[in-house]
Amino acid sequence: MELNQLSSQIIRAAIAVHNELGPGLLETVYQSCMVTELRDMGIKVQSEVPLPIFYRERRVHEDGFRMDLLVEDTIIVELKSVEKVQDLHKKQLLTYLRLAKKPLGLLINFNEVMLRDGITRIINAPPAAG
Repeated sequence: MELNQLSSQIIRAAIAVHNELGPGLLETVYQSCMVTELRDMGIKVQSEVPLPIFYRERRVHEDGFRMDLLVEDTIIVELKSVEKVQDLHKKQLLTYLRLAKKPLGLLINFNEVMLRDGITRIINAPPAAG
């Protein structure tokens, strides 16, 4: 499935979950529901995926981070249920994208009245040649 099409499917799943549950619940609740929704759509999804840390091409930490969702081994989805998404949340997702060498991430904050206001798309662009 093409990247934009897949991200649209993920957003569609998030909207379905948000429409059913509304804002204000714990991230773990939304995470479980997203896994269910995506699998019901026939989309491969993994939850709480460990992301080891490498330094100078050596694994220095086995379980440095955990990605909330990894969809079709391509898109990282980080879920939040916070009053306001902070720059730190966006930087965290970008770091995950770089470490995992994935092209696209979605940061979804379920604590919004209208979910579309809580969706941030982050692209892992290669560094510019200097």
